[in-house]
Amino acid sequence: MSRYSNLIAGLLISSRGIKAPFCPNAARSLFFAVLSVSVTALVTAQTRQQVVEKPAQTGALSGSAGSEVSKYVGAETCKTCHEETYNAWEKTPHWKTTLNKEGGPSKQGCEGCHGPGADHVAGGGDKTKIFVFEGKSRQETSARCLSCHGEAREQSHFAESAHASGDVGCLDCHSPHHAKEEEQLLVQNQPQLCYGCHTSAKADFAKPFHHRVNEGLIQCNDCHNPHGTGTLRQVRTLPSGDAVCYKCHVDKQGPFVYEHVPVKTEGCTSCHTPHGSTNARLLNVSLVNMLCLQCHTFPTQGPAGPVHNQSAKYQACTMCHTQIHGSNFSDVFFK
Repeated sequence: MSRYSNLIAGLLISSRGIKAPFCPNAARSLFFAVLSVSVTALVTAQTRQQVVEKPAQTGALSGSAGSEVSKYVGAETCKTCHEETYNAWEKTPHWKTTLNKEGGPSKQGCEGCHGPGADHVAGGGDKTKIFVFEGKSRQETSARCLSCHGEAREQSHFAESAHASGDVGCLDCHSPHHAKEEEQLLVQNQPQLCYGCHTSAKADFAKPFHHRVNEGLIQCNDCHNPHGTGTLRQVRTLPSGDAVCYKCHVDKQGPFVYEHVPVKTEGCTSCHTPHGSTNARLLNVSLVNMLCLQCHTFPTQGPAGPVHNQSAKYQACTMCHTQIHGSNFSDVFFK
């Protein structure tokens, strides 16, 4: 406004020197009034133009900033074409993502997995305009799942897991739309799902002495984390670091005053087969004495070996050494 004020003042000052012999004082006053009105109208027009242009520019900036958001159409739009799939998905835990206000549209509903759907809709359902899991590699599909689930403690080691290194992806075990098991969206119930690959474990659980997996008392993921752990065979461990067996066999956990060294150094599998065995108590060998003699060999005196003549005695070592997993009273595990 100061620029136009200076312009008006300049015109008025310069006009004072105009000489018009035919104009009396009244005419000169009229001339100045007309000039002032004209300049004022010009200033008003320019000011209005600036006011109009500013919102237009602001709108342009808002549009560019929100262009990415506008590509998300919402799950209800997906339902118009994929109603059957939507109805199945609506009954799964993934439906809760529609309530995710913090993550925004990129973490909500169908588009949380398949990406923004505006171009897909505008293209009449063009599959190239959206992420379709079918036909993608296991690495690509698993990466999509881990973009949300990778932060969870349960799946944090999946990239280093035996399943990932064996080219097993998330969708080999889970189905977001057509799961046969509601829990964890599994494509098949346990243990049959695991048996599809782990045939040797299936054979072990069919042996006379076995953990009751087939009976439904426990499941594979009670002992193993299929998404990977920092331990061998993806075995779960307690926060204290003890063997996973102690979750059920608490009486064997200790600590004891007199520890049986193999239990603490090699673990339960030094004597037992975890899945199943033809031997009682899931032992690695049929005779208890033969199992003990694998470590407690001759000479026959002292803690290095048995004090009895094994050719004349046929009772199992554990008939006397009853607290073989550890004892608080006896260094030879009598009680």
